[in-house]
Amino acid sequence: MRIELDLTITTPVTLHARLHSDHGAIGLVGNSGAGKTTLLHMIAGLVPAQGRLVIDGVVVQDDARNINLPVHQRRIGYAFQDARLFPHLSVAHNLNFSHWIRPASGRRAALEQLKSVSAALGLEHLLHRAPRHLSGGEKQRVALGRAMLSNPMILLLDEPLANVDAGQKAETLYYIEQLQKLRPVPMIYVSHDHREVSRMTQVSYNLDARGLSQFNIEG
Repeated sequence: MRIELDLTITTPVTLHARLHSDHGAIGLVGNSGAGKTTLLHMIAGLVPAQGRLVIDGVVVQDDARNINLPVHQRRIGYAFQDARLFPHLSVAHNLNFSHWIRPASGRRAALEQLKSVSAALGLEHLLHRAPRHLSGGEKQRVALGRAMLSNPMILLLDEPLANVDAGQKAETLYYIEQLQKLRPVPMIYVSHDHREVSRMTQVSYNLDARGLSQFNIEG
């Protein structure tokens, strides 16, 4: 995968990020306030940004050509640090939410995908459970599976272990690795933990040293 990103946002201060990389798993490390989540929001289209974004040859945004795909057309899977599951839906319906709006002709394939992803994440026995009955690690695994089942061309993981207790962190990392083996999708993995990022990615960048306004990477 190649990602070409040159984006600017204007908040109380102007922030600019430039990243050109051919790595399939990119890590962003930094403490709170370094700009990690802001950068993911720029990629996902959750904050208004100006510039250019190309992911694996797909032009997501190019202001010079008047291209700016809305969030739902960007094919970007986003797993937030607080899971954000639908509390009124079961685990199975949370996982398969993106398929509900698809034609009936694609639902059989969606069911097979649900089975394989839930198996890779160790969720088969939880499919009928409500989110309120899940542990923090289980919620994150459901959020990750939902992001993966949206058929993304890139996966954004924002502090996926932030709300997971110490006893479940190793288990959750293991399941993320299993899912990547089953369905290898390029990803950007954000965390404040250097060891976690080193384990999950091919290359990592430290935003503490530069801040988002100085984030300019070729690699």
